[in-house]
Amino acid sequence: MDRRVYDRMAEHDSTHWWYRARRDILADFLTREAALPQHARILEIGCGTGHNLPMLAQFGTVDAIEIDPAARDVAGKRLGKPVGAAPLPTLPGVPAKHYDLIAVLDVVEHIEDDVAALQAMRERLAPGGKILITVPAHQWMWSAHDVVNHHHRRYSKDSLQKVIAAAGLRSQKLGYFNSLLFPLAAGARIVGRITGRDDSDDTPPPRPLNALFETIFRIERHLVGRVPMPPGVSILTLAEPA
Repeated sequence: MDRRVYDRMAEHDSTHWWYRARRDILADFLTREAALPQHARILEIGCGTGHNLPMLAQFGTVDAIEIDPAARDVAGKRLGKPVGAAPLPTLPGVPAKHYDLIAVLDVVEHIEDDVAALQAMRERLAPGGKILITVPAHQWMWSAHDVVNHHHRRYSKDSLQKVIAAAGLRSQKLGYFNSLLFPLAAGARIVGRITGRDDSDDTPPPRPLNALFETIFRIERHLVGRVPMPPGVSILTLAEPA
């Protein structure tokens, strides 16, 4: 990702509606669907500034990987121990058959060989382990946001399903989320494409609007994994060895 993306993440990941509500949605989803053992061993790959690490620590002992040095330093301070730098798709030095949960949250789209990346993760799972995956949805929504984040692609449900299967995994509860605000996001992308407006600025909106978006998005914690969601900005699934 561009340096400015990491800088904005560090500045806003505790206040921006998207980060705050998504953490709650993912925590509820893991509680209901992951069936993790007590004191689970967890690895987040591509942890950025570490804003998801306290949420994941609710479920066990967390390790983390981040290849950007500045973001890795911030994440290490949040985690309270060093964060690794093993790159995908090979994950050199990461122990095999070790983790009960691997979280890759908006990461797989950054990797050119996404199948090889998921295969490497599969090899690091302990028996019964799972991979929590989120990715951006709908290739037609490609924009400046994807460019500055160095994405290789956005996914459909079918394309993500095929990549997961090709990696020797099977998916559970694969579906959209960030659906309630999808019409606004889709409209903004279309308008931006027509007008040529750069939509890569991820700073929070004014405080009342930030609070409103957070409230609307957080409602999905009661829905994701329980009911089929209409098209959304993102796709979520748990994957396990086939």
